[in-house]
Order: sequence, then C-alpha cells, then structure tokens
Amino acid sequence: MSMSTPIAEYAVLGDTERAALVSRGGSVDWLCVPRFDSPACFAALLGTHDHGRWLIGPADEAVTTRSYRGDSFVLDTVHTTSSGAVRVTDAMPFGDGRSDLLRVVEGLEGEVEMVHEWVVRMGYGKILPWVSRISDDDGDAIRAIAGPDMLVLRGDRLPEPDDHHHVDRFRVRAGQRLTFSTTWVPSWNPVPPRLDVDQRIDHTVHAFEDWASRHDHRGPYRDVVTRSLLVLRLLTDELRGGIVAAPTTSLPEDVGGTRNWDYRYCWLRDASLTLEALLQGGYLEETRLWRDWLVRALAGDPRDLQIMYAVDGGRELPERELDHLPGWEGSRPVRVGNGAVHQTQSDVLGEVMISLRKARRLGLHESEETWEVQRALVDALADDWKIEDYGLWEIRGPTRHFTHSRVMVWAAFDRAVRAVEEDGLPGDVDRWRDRRDKVHREVLRRGYDAKRGTFTQHYDTTEVDAALLLIPTVGFLPYDDERVLGTIRAVEEDLMRDGFLLRYRTDSGVDGLAGQENPFLACSWWLVEAYARCGRLDDARALMEKLLGVLNDVGLASEEYDPGTGQLVGNFPQAFSHLALVGAAQALMEGGDPTGRRE
Repeated sequence: MSMSTPIAEYAVLGDTERAALVSRGGSVDWLCVPRFDSPACFAALLGTHDHGRWLIGPADEAVTTRSYRGDSFVLDTVHTTSSGAVRVTDAMPFGDGRSDLLRVVEGLEGEVEMVHEWVVRMGYGKILPWVSRISDDDGDAIRAIAGPDMLVLRGDRLPEPDDHHHVDRFRVRAGQRLTFSTTWVPSWNPVPPRLDVDQRIDHTVHAFEDWASRHDHRGPYRDVVTRSLLVLRLLTDELRGGIVAAPTTSLPEDVGGTRNWDYRYCWLRDASLTLEALLQGGYLEETRLWRDWLVRALAGDPRDLQIMYAVDGGRELPERELDHLPGWEGSRPVRVGNGAVHQTQSDVLGEVMISLRKARRLGLHESEETWEVQRALVDALADDWKIEDYGLWEIRGPTRHFTHSRVMVWAAFDRAVRAVEEDGLPGDVDRWRDRRDKVHREVLRRGYDAKRGTFTQHYDTTEVDAALLLIPTVGFLPYDDERVLGTIRAVEEDLMRDGFLLRYRTDSGVDGLAGQENPFLACSWWLVEAYARCGRLDDARALMEKLLGVLNDVGLASEEYDPGTGQLVGNFPQAFSHLALVGAAQALMEGGDPTGRRE
C-alpha cells in the first residue's frame, strides 16, 4: 500500500489556463502544462516522488499553517520548526500570457534548513527529460526538454543534479529572501526571460481580488461562497472559454478501487451549472466566453453534440490507462481521456438552455448565431425526445429512461418555448410546446411511484436517486408539491450515510461498475437547498454546517467524502461540489423562499 498525501493536504494554484496542487509540506505534486488537460510534468500525486515533483519545504519537523492571500490563489505557507520560522509563497501569475509557477522563501524568525528538490518527468511521470544547466543575461538556469515541452528553473540558488533529480539544502535566516520560478514554453522557443516576481504576485492578488469583489452574495456564508466562486473562475479557461470539471484525473471515488476518472475536460452539464453559479454572483463575461466556446465546439450538425469536449472544444478524448503510475493510495487504473464522451445524456441540453436563458435575462446579448445554435439543438431533441440515455451519473450499464434526464428534456423544451413567448425569439414553438407537455405527463405517469410517494431513479425501478432533488429547482413541480416532499423523504431514507448523501445505491447494479463509492458532496448541498426551499430551515442550516466542516483548511472541496476515515476523496477541487455549495448558500440567504428556482 502506498502512503499518498491526503487529498485535503493539497491547495490548488492556477492562472485560469492550467493548475497545480501543492501539499502542506511544500511539494508541488501535480502540474499539467500548458493546459488543464495536458500531460502532467509533476505527477507524484498519482505515484511517487520519482514521477515528478517540485519540493521546497523544511528539512526538519514543522508546525505548518497556510492561507490564500485575501481572495486570490496566491498561497502563503508558514513552517515553524524548533529553530525558526519561514514563509513560502506560491503563485501562478495571472493574465500575462506566460506559464509560470513562482515560489518565494522568506525567513521570519531564527534559522530554518530547507530542502529543494526539482524532479521533472514529462508524460504523466513517464518521460525522463534531457536536463542541462544554461546561462543567459538573467543568470544561470536549469532547462529540461522532452519532445514539445521545455521547463526552465530559475532561482537565487539552483539545486545540483543527483541521480536524475536536482537537489539542494540551504539555510534561511530571519530577513533573508529567495525567489524561484519554473516556466513552461514550447521546446522550440527561446528560454524565456526572468520575471519580476514581486510585481507578478501583486498583480495576481489584485486581479483575483478585483474579480471576487464584484459578486453580490451577502448572506452568512459569504466567505465560503467567495472561495467557491473563485474555484469556478479558476477552472474557466481564460483563453479558450472551456470550463473544466476538475484539474485532476483518477483521484478515486472508492479508495483502492477502479472508479477513477479523468475530469480535466469540459462537460456541457457541469459548465452550464458553473455558469449558473457565476451568474448568481453577477458575472456575465464568463458566460459570454463559454457561450462563444459552445458555438465553436458544436460545429455544424446538432446531432454531433457530445456531452464533453477538450478544453479547446476538441472532440477526441480517447480513454487509456497509465500502467506506469500506481495511483493515489494504490487506486488503479489511472486513466486519462474519458470513455463516456460518446454517451447519450439527455439532461445536457436542458442544463445548457437554462443557463443561457438566465444569461439572456440578466442582459447578455443573444446574437442571431448563438440563438440559431440553441434552436437547432432543440429541434434535434424534438426529433429524438423519447430515447433512453446513460443519465447524469454516466453509468456504464445499459441505457434507461432516467427520471432526472426526462425532467431535463422537459426543461429544454420549456426554456425554448419561453424564449419565443417571452423573449420574442423565432422557433417552432407549437412543436416544442407539444413535446414539453407530453414529456411532463410521461414523467408523472412513469417516473413516479405512487405507492411510496416518490419519484424513482428511472422508469423500471423503485430505487431513488439524489438527482431527483433537482426536480423543483428547474420548475417542473413546486417545492410544496406532495410528490416533491415525498421524494425528499425517500432520498433521506435510502441514500443518507453517516449524515451525507450518496448519489444512488450502487448495489442496485444500475451503473455496471464494481465496488462502492462514498457520499457525493454536491448531493448533500442539493439536500440543503431542498430543505431550505421547503421550509425546513433548521435542518438546512445544520447540514450546511456539517458540510462546511469537510472543506479543507483553505476552503476546497473534492468530489466525495468518506465519513469512515474523514477523508476527502475523488477529483479535487471539484467544480460540481463548489457550485452546489453556492446554490445551497443562496437558498439559505433567501430564507427558504419556495419560489426560488433556476429560471
């Protein structure tokens, strides 16, 4: 069994085009460059130190505290040893067109011995680069090259080669300060010049803080909402417009098991929900970025719609296994790419139509081209509205008529009808209205278990699913409808585990996968919102406080949580978890207003 660093021990760094994970001990164990979905050059997260990392941390045992600087992703970590204290500041500069990771070491008290280890392994920890020491007008540097990639390490002192690692030990006294940078460029480019580290860090702090200051959430959970919105912004590619679900791959849902997936891609559903959370905070520009990305990604034929794309809108995401990596805590296989890319998931268009309607209502201009894309997608759905799908959870078993998917088909037609009726846009409204009304009647007839008084996971089962909590959020039925209240009770009864919600019961066999999984954090935040909207405010607040207790020390959430071990599990940080947190906080801020819904 490996001894992997607990997921909660990591903080995320990023510049809105790529991201890194750095441990409390100062080891950058994950970095994909030049894009979120590029191969990692530091991959110790899923393996060992020999799979690549960048460590700058104390040589001796230390008490460590850390925090982001204000509302940014500049991380300050203070290590206090028996001999002194030192601060390490980590940042990925934002908005300068470069790909840099900056690290500043400052002595605060006494003297601290530090360890510096730079181990570059391209291709997810597999490829040993050609490494050489170079000199230019900015001084000495270390250059690592493999194929198309070059990494350049600069610093006030550089580590020395030691058996395919670069290692150094040095002492930092109070008042001393050293700076280091790792920069990626294409291998055919010149070595990039040295940065003004202080200026770039200050600019990055101010850029993130300026963005964060513009949101208008004023409830009791403003701080965690702000951090969650910042996570969503970090995962929105500034250049390309795609929104990734998480910056990692293969952090397991079931530790030691096979439920390990690559989330470094843009799911239309997750991106749409992310936009709704950002729109809730008053951010329109990110919606425009993503809508323009969507128009490019969809190309010419709505029947070519995929559920996910590469961050640049690319379609090819072949799933493969990386046998050279042992996985986090031995959880194999490690996968890159995602085989669910070609699944039919009928809920996706509903999410897209809801988010773009909300943007339109908040003032985002709808061009003829962007509406034509939506119109074509709805027309295609009107042709194939009866088909089964793989559902929100991307099951790898047989297709079904999943109730949540059918509700979202209704939502797609409903928002299209309202775009014509209320916004004056052109479209085949009679046909869309007919489909909307038919699917509504169908769901009430086939997706509802009258005997138990609950909606069901799909039309051929009595099992329930946490996604059923979303039925009233899209306006399919009101929160005070007895069928909704009965569904909330059934979800509590069947899916609650140690105070947190599972997505569904895996032992039903519906997903076609071996093994179990842990409670899915977004589902518990959906339950907070459901409690609040149906008047159970005390229950909502109690569950919200419980959930906030599983965030790590810098306010980040993974996909799932293991109540037995108290560990965060699954990919990290996870957009789905953070956007659901924002929705729950909004419901509580509104005092449980039952009319609150996704317009």
